[in-house]
Amino acid sequence: MQQALEHSHTRQAIKERLARGPHSNYLRDWIYGGIDGAVTTFAIVAGVAGAELSATVVLVLGFANLFADGLAMAASNYSGTKAERDDYLRVLDIERKHITMVPDGEREEIRQIFAAKGFSGNDLERIVTVISSDPRLWTETMAVEEYGLSPTPRSAMLAGLSTFAAFIICGLVPLVTYLSAGGLSASAFAAGVTFFGVGAIKSRWSTAPAWRSGLETFLIGMSAAAVAFAVSFGLKALFRLSVA
Repeated sequence: MQQALEHSHTRQAIKERLARGPHSNYLRDWIYGGIDGAVTTFAIVAGVAGAELSATVVLVLGFANLFADGLAMAASNYSGTKAERDDYLRVLDIERKHITMVPDGEREEIRQIFAAKGFSGNDLERIVTVISSDPRLWTETMAVEEYGLSPTPRSAMLAGLSTFAAFIICGLVPLVTYLSAGGLSASAFAAGVTFFGVGAIKSRWSTAPAWRSGLETFLIGMSAAAVAFAVSFGLKALFRLSVA
């Protein structure tokens, strides 16, 4: 049985696909924000329930943390992604300077990099000549091959917004469920479904089956919530003993 291919390999299809160039992927930011959003709000629900506090406390703490933590995560992701972008630009500036000042040394670096990939003789020299004849290609090649940086830096703004949106959307599920259904069990079920759903969706970009990826994310998220519930319950019992 012939397997379906992910894209066409006709000459025209290849030309059009390569012309579009590589695209930045913000899946990591969505997964990161979604899991943490659901963990954060359900941990609050579980913690408040463990301490036997009122639903008003859940409402106040839940929404305060939902937006505060969401913005904090988005800002952190924005800053981290921007730092990666700035580092890439810094490396390009370094390589431009080196190419200007010591072009022969930079050509030798290209030669050794591609020799390590198995090229030799006339083929190797042709590669060195082609790459070093284009300053932009030369600097970008060095950034990728020498420093291991991504040739398609991601947008810091889109990374931050993706994290924030996923945090809010997934974080609302256990919180709203608890407030509307009025119970920890319902919120736990909703949080579990959210964790599993995020993991299952993530499997589309991995080799793991949906059930395994979903189960892994489910276990991670519910473990964090269980810790919050246990700590809150333990502190409540300790406080009662100290008062008594």
